Amino acid sequence: MKITFLGAAHTTTGSMHLVEANGKRILLDCGLYQGRRKEAFEKNRNLPIDAKSIDYVILSHAHIDHSGNLPQLVRQGFRGRIFARKATCELCDVMLRDSCFLQKRDLEYVNKKRRRDGKVLFEPLYDEKDVDVTMQLFTPLHLHEPYEISRGITLEFFNAGHILGSALIQLDIKQDHAKNHRLLFSGDLGQPNQPILRHHEYPSGADILLLESTYADRYHPTADDVELRLEKLLKYIDRRNSKLLIPAFSVGRTQQIIYYLNRLAAKGKVPREVKVYVDSPLSRKATGIYASHREVYNAEAKKMLAQGQDPLMFPGMTFIGTPEESMALNEASGPMIIIAASGMCEGGRVVHHLKNCVQNPDNVVLIVGYQAENTLGRRVVEKVSPLRILGEELELKAHVEVINTLSAHADRQGLSNWLDEVKDNVRYAFAVHGEDEKVAAMVELMKERGIATAVAPKPGETYKFD
Repeated sequence: MKITFLGAAHTTTGSMHLVEANGKRILLDCGLYQGRRKEAFEKNRNLPIDAKSIDYVILSHAHIDHSGNLPQLVRQGFRGRIFARKATCELCDVMLRDSCFLQKRDLEYVNKKRRRDGKVLFEPLYDEKDVDVTMQLFTPLHLHEPYEISRGITLEFFNAGHILGSALIQLDIKQDHAKNHRLLFSGDLGQPNQPILRHHEYPSGADILLLESTYADRYHPTADDVELRLEKLLKYIDRRNSKLLIPAFSVGRTQQIIYYLNRLAAKGKVPREVKVYVDSPLSRKATGIYASHREVYNAEAKKMLAQGQDPLMFPGMTFIGTPEESMALNEASGPMIIIAASGMCEGGRVVHHLKNCVQNPDNVVLIVGYQAENTLGRRVVEKVSPLRILGEELELKAHVEVINTLSAHADRQGLSNWLDEVKDNVRYAFAVHGEDEKVAAMVELMKERGIATAVAPKPGETYKFD
């Protein structure tokens, strides 16, 4: 048995790990790499494996940095089965189609300039037909339902508590002429006590552990801090008739923000004049999928439902549909909140809102999620000015605020507590899904917990097991 770390090794995007056992080649995730446009495009198009040689893909969750390159894998010849939880299958159907749309639109802009300069035009990574074929390959599985995907290889999903449908992946591998192994892959591990969704679980008995490291070196503020800071920002934009722009992932983060604003509205702390707009067709679809899976809600969300309060809708909130409605927000006066994708500001409607908002010192840009290196969102967090947005250099005059509590990733304490519960049998541990300082912090944490073999694998490194 061996594992090759093909993506999300010393970086947070492009999650992809190859497990080879019993003559089968299994990918854990197949995500898009995100970063500098040209570099990301080349990495995503040139897969580090022969797609036709892959037997199965096991998907931890639907976020694009974990699922987004599945249609490219299919385009290059993969025809095996894709295993995921049912909600993940449903989310991927809308997210991968949205990815197609965004690629096409972004390339129209890029190719217009390349055509003018006499350069070869770019093609999208994949199209809608590739997504159609991809969706036919999905096999939904329930939590706690052991399933033998091949002789001697049994898959079982546990709740990861990250986003709707997110899973901890456990593989039991029985080998004829070598030791048996239990591999546990965290995918993205949720922060404890998140809004809406139930807490992550603690599978036991794994001897091989792949653990994400996104926030292995920091602690998140308390949930109370979120409401207090949102309340202050609401008062701020109300006084100035300005805009609060929140770039947010359509799946997970947007629903969390709606939940907190809902709680504030119930307490009468959203000023009547402040309108809330969710400007993302994907967010609207994803929120509908969240609403259809209330069986995974936590106790507090279920209590709200029992009291007749929808955790994902409140008076004064509007979903924006058409591009024309979205553009109209640019001319509308505040006070207003605009929640728009993408979460790292690399595409989607939020880029146009940023272009419209950043030069007004009364406006606020609120960052509520992780921003990978070399993304526009990271440059906003770092308050780089001028910002290059859609080909223009714009001075960053708007206020920039960051709330890490909304992160759906466990912080150092959450990771530490989870590790304490699952580590007893672990002999080999790998820190993945984190930049250099993050995986270094995770390796340190693992070694403090007695896992002397802990390492942070580099891209392309292979580890063999007896």
